[in-house]
Amino acid sequence: MRPTFRAALAATAALAVALTAGCGSGDDWTQPHPAPHPVGSPGPGFVDPSARPAPESTITPRPGSWAGVHPSEGYRVVLLTSGSDAPTKALVTAVRQWADDEAVDLRTVTAADAHDLVPSIVRAMELKPDLVVSAGNDLIDPLALVTASHLDQQFLVVGAELAEPTGNVTAVDWSGASFRGEGLGMSSTYDPATFTPERCAAAIRAGVTAVLHQLTGIVIWLDEI
Repeated sequence: MRPTFRAALAATAALAVALTAGCGSGDDWTQPHPAPHPVGSPGPGFVDPSARPAPESTITPRPGSWAGVHPSEGYRVVLLTSGSDAPTKALVTAVRQWADDEAVDLRTVTAADAHDLVPSIVRAMELKPDLVVSAGNDLIDPLALVTASHLDQQFLVVGAELAEPTGNVTAVDWSGASFRGEGLGMSSTYDPATFTPERCAAAIRAGVTAVLHQLTGIVIWLDEI
């Protein structure tokens, strides 16, 4: 990332936090709720049961090994999104379908433009969800800037990943995705056609399975679904 862009993002983040820190929330999530927990366990092959994945490591779960895991009632999720490209639309559709199937309490925060990327992350965190799910490559650099300073908030990135994630950022990726920020450029294997409904649906389910079982700060690789 160019230093000037990073400086601009940092300034925007500081301003957004300053503006929102003193504001009360009028949303429906102001009341406490039970801590979320997984309903069901991953099937064989999701992760090696004898060794917890190291931070920033990559796991390759067996296809479908996440199918038996569901979030507990009242799971609060914010879908954070930016962009109107086909891969982003496919991811957004998959997240919304998953939320509907699982009766998840879903809110959506959409970044209006490039200047709204960091403020949109702040708005998502301000809702204090159990999980923020990010869809859209434009959000990767701003997330890299913001997430390390908010370790109490869990993030799940679908269809991309942060180059150096902290323990509160989990990602689901595959060979046709793999965007890791402007400084690293687009993967040579990037292929929008790999963002199929089936893979995007697997991405949100596998990612949430990991988060619910506290397997966070890792990358889940889904070349096979």
